[in-house]
Amino acid sequence: MPKGLKQTSSIIVIGASVTESAPNTFTQNRVDLQLNPLDNEVFVVTGIDMDVSAPDAIAATDTAQVMSITTTSQTTLPSLALTACMARKSLNIRAAGFVDGGVSFQEAAGDTPPATLDYIGIIATNDFFLQTVGVNNAAAGSGAMKLYGYRARAEASTYAALVQSEVLSS
Repeated sequence: MPKGLKQTSSIIVIGASVTESAPNTFTQNRVDLQLNPLDNEVFVVTGIDMDVSAPDAIAATDTAQVMSITTTSQTTLPSLALTACMARKSLNIRAAGFVDGGVSFQEAAGDTPPATLDYIGIIATNDFFLQTVGVNNAAAGSGAMKLYGYRARAEASTYAALVQSEVLSS
């Protein structure tokens, strides 16, 4: 349990998805956590599972579908270097120079914390965001996720610091 927080619920599982509005178009969905800011309520993320749709296999063309989860709204797909990015996953097909559909690769970061970590992140505002974008795909891609965690009440100074940090990290 993070210092300055008191757990107020058992583990909660939140599922959500995002689908591109058109092929290869950055699309973002907002997920409301319905936290109570009057009680300094936060959400402690203990695990994330992401499922990204497969990119199209097009001869001689590299394709990809990428998805991320952030604590703040984004205008482009973030990298893990952004403090607000809790997890990112990409599926890639490398086919440039090949006459067939190429070879697929998967990259994931932030899905499951190592056993030495108690949590992945803390969401102090009322929502979090899912983003996806494809590269060179013929059809719109999508992604789905499950976020695992629990509600907690923060001490006033801890809550103020968490909210300020989250807002400034965008």
